Amino acid sequence: MPLPIQATDLPTQQLARWTPGPVRCGDIVVDAVHLSAVPPALRWGAGDVRPVTLRFRIDASGRPLSIRTDGASYVPNSEEIAPALAASTFTPGTPRTDCRVDYQQQMLPLAKADPADLMAYSLVPTNGPLPREGWERISPADSDCLRQPRPAALLRAYPDFRKVAGRPGERQWSMTSYDLDKKGRPVAVRTIGGTADPTLDTAARKAAAGSRFVEGKRQGCFYPYWRDALRLAAPPAPDEAQFGATPLCPAAGWAQPPRLTYPPAWNRRRIEGWAVVQFDVAPWGEIGNTRVLASEPAEAFGQQAMQVVRSARRSASPTGASGCIERVRFAIRPDDGAAVEHAEEGPPPQ
Repeated sequence: MPLPIQATDLPTQQLARWTPGPVRCGDIVVDAVHLSAVPPALRWGAGDVRPVTLRFRIDASGRPLSIRTDGASYVPNSEEIAPALAASTFTPGTPRTDCRVDYQQQMLPLAKADPADLMAYSLVPTNGPLPREGWERISPADSDCLRQPRPAALLRAYPDFRKVAGRPGERQWSMTSYDLDKKGRPVAVRTIGGTADPTLDTAARKAAAGSRFVEGKRQGCFYPYWRDALRLAAPPAPDEAQFGATPLCPAAGWAQPPRLTYPPAWNRRRIEGWAVVQFDVAPWGEIGNTRVLASEPAEAFGQQAMQVVRSARRSASPTGASGCIERVRFAIRPDDGAAVEHAEEGPPPQ
């Protein structure tokens, strides 16, 4: 007879957060001007808490490049670490090589997680929506703003995001809390979390104060505004000719063009990149023996570029070809850089 499953034996959702250790280049500890935070993630159960080590170099402008993961085994929820490092900056001047940083993962029950981490996750819920337990942790103890029916917005004001300076590769956000008086006007407006951008915090409080809701007093309402990341351009890419492409590889002739797909974590941060991929072509046009010759700012672009090339097919030929070279560019479509706002004020109705 199987043993009954107790409620305490069931896996529970936890919040996973990554904390970087010191950055070392050779034997020297290097201080970052700005070390971009890794967004938290949701996990079930205890999970895999192995550390992740990144190796990289720093160019003369203080930008981390040639970022790669040390070790071949995959660690869950580690996809956001390398993009966070790529969006970081170091003191410009002397280029540095042989750099490394270790990221340690910590997992906490939602009821004990830092409210700021829960807020950050709610903005980019990559592992599903934040559960009600997380929203209740964010809410002030005396809050009744999540009670159904929630106060409907009659007028939602927004900051003029054109006046808020963005950061390349990193979203800026501000969580604003407020109470509502009996006429539905926000009062006691305050900032309770965010990326500590004074201009955005001030603009968010002003926008929240200018909003209007249905009549009825409420306490502990909150709403996030964010400015999307600015585009972080790829470093200069080399010419394919310097890699010595074979003359046996035709310059054109895609029977099935490559399917261009962007690495999701890098796309969210609007970080551009490139990769140079070499491959062979069978007489019937199938692509094989793909390998990355170079990629920047991280190995992730090379890995994605190989998938892009493998998705294609060349035109059939009598002999096929070997040593073909393609440079794959990952570019963010230009836009006005406008920010967007969070779509809801609390957990979904239950």
